[in-house]
Amino acid sequence: MRTMNRLIISLISSFLIAGVHSASANSISDWMGEHRNAQASVSSHDDQPADAAQLLTLEPGQTEMYARPSPDGRFLITLNSKRNTSWISRHFSENGDPANRISDDNRAFDSIGWRDNTHVYYLSERAGGLALWEKISDGEGMQRRIQALHGMITQPILLENNTIIAVRLTPLERRNKQHQNTHSRHKADDNFNNWTFDGFRTDIVRFNADGEEQVLANGVNPSISPDGQWLAFSMQTGRSMHLFRISLDDSSELIQITDSRSVDVQPSWSKDSQRLYFTSNRARPDLRHANKSQWDIWSIDINGRNLTQLTHNEARDGAARMDKNGKIYFHSDRKIAKALRAQHQLGSGSTSGFHIWTIDAPKPVK
Repeated sequence: MRTMNRLIISLISSFLIAGVHSASANSISDWMGEHRNAQASVSSHDDQPADAAQLLTLEPGQTEMYARPSPDGRFLITLNSKRNTSWISRHFSENGDPANRISDDNRAFDSIGWRDNTHVYYLSERAGGLALWEKISDGEGMQRRIQALHGMITQPILLENNTIIAVRLTPLERRNKQHQNTHSRHKADDNFNNWTFDGFRTDIVRFNADGEEQVLANGVNPSISPDGQWLAFSMQTGRSMHLFRISLDDSSELIQITDSRSVDVQPSWSKDSQRLYFTSNRARPDLRHANKSQWDIWSIDINGRNLTQLTHNEARDGAARMDKNGKIYFHSDRKIAKALRAQHQLGSGSTSGFHIWTIDAPKPVK
């Protein structure tokens, strides 16, 4: 299977981008916090205690990635793949069992999200042009276009007032290729890396309901806090990538949260909007060769304090999401022990690749 980002680029490379704002990201050179976030002290993998992650989904010969819990916590939507086929499905969050397929629209793979407990939204070109659509999460019934869009768009978030936050891709000129993101993917046939778009500038933009567009910052992986106050995202600085947040009321207020020689990406929020969960290689970073890094789930307070490593495994853990009950879902390509195969009543079939795991969120530090 081709990577998600390569699929997105190949699908939309024929679009002619017109009227794109060429605003650069807000400068961070003048922003200095009183307390700089220090990198956590991490011992070797052999010295780390085993984490308490529990396997949730396991289907023979299939992978499950990018779990997104519904607002009421009853269901998950995931990106699934088997052989050369991919689709979006809904799972019961209690036991990980599949409930139904939602869509096999390949533009939905990088863009699906919950509108409410029973509806999802996603990008599609089904009506001859790119737009954000919605449908019932049981996969049945009509589909409705929310808003037409244009150009190269990925990773959209639909807000309650029909404002859309998304990432716009703008091709870089040939003479600027030396400034492209240089982080390589681990493989060419999986979707773990959804933050690298070689040959493209990535800007986080806001579309109002009337179609007006505003560039908020340079970056990828946008995530809105549950209280609607903050937008978190990842921005490249040199070979590293750091987490930032901006106020949705005042986008000029740019705050850097992490600062380390590492790649910190895929931020998501705690249910109280006070912590971020993110994917990082800071336990064993290699900024030149991403496949030599160790990728784990970490958490940090939005003020840059209390950096904590939540998963400890040499496999790739990524894309953490918390549900309303405080459970954290993430995907990982950890090895599946025989006992887990038996527990999931899996007799034969490959278990390699990514599956959804869970871990309880740590108690807040007082």
